[in-house]
Amino acid sequence: MNFSNLSFPDAPLIRTPPPGPKSKEYLDYQSLHESSAVSYPKAMPMAIRRAKGATVEDVDGNIYIDFFGGAGVMNVGHSNPEVIEAAEKQLGNLTHSLDVPNPARGSLVKTLLSFLPAPLNRVFFGGPTGSDAVEAAVKLAKYNTRRIPLIAFEGAYHGMSSGALSISSGLSFKEDFLPLLPEVHFVPYAYCYRCAFEKKPESCDLDCAKYLGHILDDPHSGVGKPAAVIVEAIQGEGGSIVPPEQFIPEIREICNKYDVLMIIDEIQAGFCRTGKMFAFEHTGTMPDILTMSKALGGVGFPISCTAFRESLDTWPAGKHIGTFRGNVLAYTAGNVALNFMVKNNLAEYALNLGQVMLSWLKEIEKDSKIVGEVRGKGLMLGVEFVKDKASKEPAPDLTKKVRRACHQHGLLIEIGGHYSNVARFLPPLILTEELALKGIEIFEDAIREAERSL
Repeated sequence: MNFSNLSFPDAPLIRTPPPGPKSKEYLDYQSLHESSAVSYPKAMPMAIRRAKGATVEDVDGNIYIDFFGGAGVMNVGHSNPEVIEAAEKQLGNLTHSLDVPNPARGSLVKTLLSFLPAPLNRVFFGGPTGSDAVEAAVKLAKYNTRRIPLIAFEGAYHGMSSGALSISSGLSFKEDFLPLLPEVHFVPYAYCYRCAFEKKPESCDLDCAKYLGHILDDPHSGVGKPAAVIVEAIQGEGGSIVPPEQFIPEIREICNKYDVLMIIDEIQAGFCRTGKMFAFEHTGTMPDILTMSKALGGVGFPISCTAFRESLDTWPAGKHIGTFRGNVLAYTAGNVALNFMVKNNLAEYALNLGQVMLSWLKEIEKDSKIVGEVRGKGLMLGVEFVKDKASKEPAPDLTKKVRRACHQHGLLIEIGGHYSNVARFLPPLILTEELALKGIEIFEDAIREAERSL
């Protein structure tokens, strides 16, 4: 499959060390007039002029290979021509309709239902971000069960609105805003590199999953029967953590045993990124409620959606509302993007290219003093940096150095993980092998540069 015509042909190309003079003007203006809460320009200082495929150009003419993908939004590539053409046509007809039906909305629902597993036969469009999908999913679970507690996982990230933040584990995100939702409890995820039970994969009996069963079974666990357990099939911000194959099915069995709803968050891992339309499909597991956003908007149009079982469709009219739950451009772009994914078999393409990239990264891991573990599935990859491979002491400062060096030489990457020590790759799924190799070479050079600083 040839996607080379979708990206700028001369990436990477650094004409002036970033941030260049034009970028500095934009950055200075932003610093003077926008909130101090903006984050990405501080880590990757530049102002973007345009983007195409798996490449991004800043206002100074520097062209970058994009392993960031708008935080996992640009699955079909920046400015995908098929999506843009459809969105431009829609723009002259209808752009906003709340939840009143229209042709664009109906087409997207039909497309979604064509590949959603049959039990998930109801969809609901909420507000414009993934956080909104999570809020809707939690409210739906609480409304149906009439219970309050929720169980989430260590390493979880579900969004920044109050409810979604409550079930996200990162203290740096939430500690200044406590208290949030009451009765939220966290259990260990299957983070095998840093096992909470100090087990090795070969000696583990899925103790992390079984601990959830213990909490639900023991009347003195201190945890009331929850409305739902929410889990990512592959953790994103937690560090691109791929659990053992039986972890998600075991969580499903425990939820079934104790009559607890299971919410699977596919906001980042969904839409072909991991080699399936949804990451939970790798395990044959079926959630009760599914959350979607990010790539659903095609090329960055804001949209979120939940899918759920028919039996949960109990809400009366207006029980969950929002002005921007009817973005018709997003419906149009999403429908074309999803059909593009299917037509071009992006799931298989992402799986195969991801395996190639993972093999290259594994070779770097062997020779590097600071790469503790390389992991991932499809084009959702993570590289965890440590100060010492034996102690596994996290190395967030080295990770920042690697990201900075990558940016200086024409590669955009993200950082995440429990200790902000994981370089994360979420490139557009139309990334070519040629661009992937060039990006990995820049990444390897950045690692060597960080090692020389020790």
